[in-house]
Amino acid sequence: MDLNTIWEDFFYHIQPDPDVIHIEKKLMAGIPFVYVSVVPQTSLETATNILKKHAVKSMKGKRLTLEINFVRSEENLYVFRMRFLVPQEKMFCCGNLCFDCIRLRNI
Repeated sequence: MDLNTIWEDFFYHIQPDPDVIHIEKKLMAGIPFVYVSVVPQTSLETATNILKKHAVKSMKGKRLTLEINFVRSEENLYVFRMRFLVPQEKMFCCGNLCFDCIRLRNI
C-alpha cells in the first residue's frame, strides 16, 4: 500500500473545507507534520476534528489507522504530527512454525 496516494487523497478531501485556509505537510526527520491554517476563532478541538473527518474519508476501505498529535499553535495556525499507520502483521508463512502463523488463522 502506497501511503503517498493516501496523503494525496487526504489533501484532495480537505482542500474544499470552508474552515481550512491552507494546509501543507512537511517531513522532518522522516516524521510528517501537518501545518493547518484555519479561519480565525477556530478552536484546537475543531481543527483536530476537521483533520480526523477528512482522514477517515481517505482511509475508507483500507486497513489503516490514524495517529494524530497536537504539537503547537500560533494565532490561526496549528501544527500536528500526523501519520497513517499500516498494520504490522504477517502476510505469508515463513516456515518456522510460528505461533501466529498465517496458515493457522480461521478465515
